[in-house]
Amino acid sequence: MAVTQISDNSSEQKISHLVGFYTAIFTVIMTVVTFGFAITAIPVSGANCGDLCIEYPYLNTLSQFPKDYLWMPLAIILTLSYLVLMVSIHVYASNQRKIFSEIGLSFALMATMVLVGDYFVQFSVVPISLMSGETEGITLLTQYNAHGAFIVLEELGYLLMSLSFLFVAPVFINKNRLESGVRWVFAGSFILTVITFTLISFNYGLDRQDRFEVAVISIDWLVLIINGILLSIVFKRQLKEKKIA
Repeated sequence: MAVTQISDNSSEQKISHLVGFYTAIFTVIMTVVTFGFAITAIPVSGANCGDLCIEYPYLNTLSQFPKDYLWMPLAIILTLSYLVLMVSIHVYASNQRKIFSEIGLSFALMATMVLVGDYFVQFSVVPISLMSGETEGITLLTQYNAHGAFIVLEELGYLLMSLSFLFVAPVFINKNRLESGVRWVFAGSFILTVITFTLISFNYGLDRQDRFEVAVISIDWLVLIINGILLSIVFKRQLKEKKIA
């Protein structure tokens, strides 16, 4: 009976570590690819548009389709991958520290719901509505409105993601330099996010436009790249240490 239980536990650990390992790698790849597509979407409104600004009510933006929207389906996949990675971290956490990983996972679920909903609505509703001449209410929804719902929901989603990073950080105790690095990247990113939000809000008040949105996305995606790489090594080491690779 005891031997069977040990075998079952080893099998469960193998599966959880393998899921964590492959999800970490996939998250890194998706973040890099999504980052690349997002950068190609040259700002035509907001704080960084320069001489290319499209003015309110942003109804003459069909020329930007599909180029400015291609990164959104990728961002949906990336966000779902991030959620699976957070589940893997929760399973990896020791029993004493699962309270932190569970809180982090809760914030990750909220972040995923906000971001996936935001991107799906933007990609599925705005372009076809403009094509059909159904423009009532589009101004509030479109990504080109720096004071609109899309930007604000992105800010909320990535703030929640940053909070999830903060709470999973204690999962990685000082076992070794690798886990210490994971912990400090997670915790440091939240501190950087708070400082960035404070500075932008102090300088611009409510009229922060897309300044904080761009900053918090960049911070969170860099964390997913850096810690995605580090976590893949963590999970791979677990597989080797337990001789279940």
